[in-house]
Amino acid sequence: MSLNSTPLGERVHIGIFGNRNAGKSSIINALTGQNTALVSATKGTTTDPVYKSMELLPIGPITLIDTAGFDDEGELGLMRIEKTKQILNKTDIALLVVDSQAGLNETDLELISIFKSKNIKYIIVYNKSDIFENKSLKENEISVSAVNNKNINELKELIASVYEKNPAALPLVKDLVNPNDIVIMVTPIDSAAPKGRIILPQQQVLRDLLEGGAITITVREHELPQALNAVKNKPKLIITDSQAFKFVNANTPADILLTSFSILFARYKGVLDYAVKGVKAFDKLNDNDTILISEGCTHHRQCDDIGSVKLPNWIKNYTGKNLNFEFTSGGTFPSNLTKYKLIVHCGSCMLKDIEVIHRYQSAASQNIPITNYGIAIAYLHNILKRSVEIFPEIYKQL
Repeated sequence: MSLNSTPLGERVHIGIFGNRNAGKSSIINALTGQNTALVSATKGTTTDPVYKSMELLPIGPITLIDTAGFDDEGELGLMRIEKTKQILNKTDIALLVVDSQAGLNETDLELISIFKSKNIKYIIVYNKSDIFENKSLKENEISVSAVNNKNINELKELIASVYEKNPAALPLVKDLVNPNDIVIMVTPIDSAAPKGRIILPQQQVLRDLLEGGAITITVREHELPQALNAVKNKPKLIITDSQAFKFVNANTPADILLTSFSILFARYKGVLDYAVKGVKAFDKLNDNDTILISEGCTHHRQCDDIGSVKLPNWIKNYTGKNLNFEFTSGGTFPSNLTKYKLIVHCGSCMLKDIEVIHRYQSAASQNIPITNYGIAIAYLHNILKRSVEIFPEIYKQL
């Protein structure tokens, strides 16, 4: 597998922040050894975040994110700063780039305060040491020169030293099965499926099952009955794409565990409890209420798209209400959620866990229920309790 095939949501995100002309773009170019970001003496050259993937040992695959200056000005400048703030919600490690000669200013101190409030590990990088070198450095500070690559390798080592892998992170599914357990994956191949491959959450679950030693069978939904008849031993678990939940549930014996890719990802991203609690809001909706349906990636929507077509139809059929729907995708997620009565989020396979948790916590702080596709679809088809039976601590809440 090539480095670039590592999913974005599985990479360590290193955000590069600071004022205009502090040398942020020069730092990302020095770290990557490429002219990744446009460098200019003109203030405000970087307008949109610039992403660059690389490998940094011993961390592994990372993504560097160059951001606009946090001291930007004017109406457009405020919009750029807002985009920079959104990057903070997905940042594992922050590099605060400071002009060595100018030193820390109020904007830098504001960023440090944000890093601390969000529990983001950060390093202060005093750039332009070829002009002026700051020799009074603290533990999380370093003096470099992006122009002549001075201390760039030392900066990489410092980044690696401050990175801490989340010890509480759960695997996707391999902890739920034993070696030689039979697991059937139900993966519909419809017009939205990418040609020649299966979608990312299915790839990741399959990889995790293989690591757990499970015997995995992959079928389309209409092939499930034949697969069940073909296996000698009873499967331990069936994992289905959410849109096939109703059919798969009807064709899966009651003594076989059943869940969905989306539900597994809710646990993997740390929001399963939030999402199960949020789903009960479907029973409290009234006419003219507005629901936000949010996807973590951007893609061309098909005529039978699950997020914009199937899910709204299932919701309207279940509630019998005249509801309004709004849609967001990719990095876009509203900061003010008070207009919504419910948020239904995708499985978030393309998003960092910290960004997913931020979105769920943002909803919770504004008292807006939030759930995800798989849990919503299971609830709307009256099979939620069965679909979380594999998680006893969640199952007993229903």
